[in-house]
Amino acid sequence: MDVSQLPLNALRAFEASARLSSFTRAGLELRVSQTAVSHQVKALEALLEVSLFERLPRGVALTDEGQALLPVLTDAFRRMGAALSRFEDGNFREVLTVGVVGTFATGWLLRRLPEFAQAHPRIDLRLKTNNNRADMVADGLDCFIRFGDGAWHGTEAVHLMAAPLAPVCSPQTALRLTAPESLIHEALLRTYRMDEWSRWFETAGLPRPRIRGWMFDSSLTMAEAAVQDLGTALVPIAMFENDLRSGRLVQPFETTVLTGSYWLTWLKSREETAAMTRFRDWLLQSLTR
Repeated sequence: MDVSQLPLNALRAFEASARLSSFTRAGLELRVSQTAVSHQVKALEALLEVSLFERLPRGVALTDEGQALLPVLTDAFRRMGAALSRFEDGNFREVLTVGVVGTFATGWLLRRLPEFAQAHPRIDLRLKTNNNRADMVADGLDCFIRFGDGAWHGTEAVHLMAAPLAPVCSPQTALRLTAPESLIHEALLRTYRMDEWSRWFETAGLPRPRIRGWMFDSSLTMAEAAVQDLGTALVPIAMFENDLRSGRLVQPFETTVLTGSYWLTWLKSREETAAMTRFRDWLLQSLTR
């Protein structure tokens, strides 16, 4: 069928009716009468020569044909809406969706975003925080700030900053930590990167103890557990300056261990946009100040 012959209003009427399971509610959303919606849907059914709805005593139900058509139209209208929302006051705004590991977002990025917005007012920046694991395609990410060694398959990576790890704990716990070996008898909070504590003890010149403590998928949650006196956490120390300054957390020992860095990454298959380039350049410049 020639797509140019399809009536847009009828497609909108069908999509709204199917999504809301009601001609009446669809009419309210589209600001037309229930009768107008019903007529539009009937016209579309006649054009396609199929029934899209089963008319029930109380509402409507999609037929198999209607169920096949609905997700296609919903996605199309969503994408149209997203594209049109980029125009504001006669100006084009470029959308940039950035995934950010939560620790970096709260510890470094958020307080600097007003500077980025002032420098690039036409970039509509959208942040998605996560625990360092994300599907860049499924999550719709243009780029992703993550922690690791920079070696991710099919991914370009630009180094942002090293992230040495150090123990942190509550002021109450710190009172009994008189030396690094005191940690051997403490609950050691950990992430899914199982070797971090072992490497820290090795760096401190101590035998690797049996690690006892809860496991977390987020350094932010793990640090908060340390604040609540539930154990000692090993975290990227530079991301917790505010908590250390306020006294919510204490760094009992100076020894740090480097297990990774923060990187700006994007898929090699992803064509780099102007917004991506501007964001990368801004990040790198901000890190040198």
